[in-house]
Amino acid sequence: MDSAVALVEAYLHANGYFTVTEYPIIEALDGGAYRVATDIDVMAIRLPKAGRLIPGRGARRSKKRAVFEPDPVLRTTDRSVDLLIGEVKEGQAILNEGARARLDGGPRVRVVAFGSSGTPRRSYHVITLGHILEFFHESIEQHWGIMNQAHFKHPGMSYLMLQEKIRRREERKKKGGGRGR
Repeated sequence: MDSAVALVEAYLHANGYFTVTEYPIIEALDGGAYRVATDIDVMAIRLPKAGRLIPGRGARRSKKRAVFEPDPVLRTTDRSVDLLIGEVKEGQAILNEGARARLDGGPRVRVVAFGSSGTPRRSYHVITLGHILEFFHESIEQHWGIMNQAHFKHPGMSYLMLQEKIRRREERKKKGGGRGR
């Protein structure tokens, strides 16, 4: 999995989506042969009202909780299942030729292009990798007390947490605060 796909997958997980990455699309050829025609960089599904609870201060005693709200840029809805089909680029966020998604009824299906830059399109949604990094940095800062105690298995999120821990350690050193966590 490349770094950009890992970052997008971690972002979607953090926003309540279940994901599958680099899903192969198999094409039947003449004579009974098959080949991998392409792959879907990321497919993600979010159930209505999906999210996570963040324990508040003294949560063990008071059972206070803060409900996590998904990033508004994702334009999620709690009225139906949300299915995203995403193209991830390290460069400009554009779709490959022929990428379309249409379903009658059932889940809401949207095509999203993720990349380092991009212009909003009428036919698909664009989310930049810079926005995703900003989202993570704000979330980590807001919930540091909890997130610092968690162990993240996802490589993208694990890397971001490591980066933040190092940054905070270096800041404390400069202020004369010693080692810390």
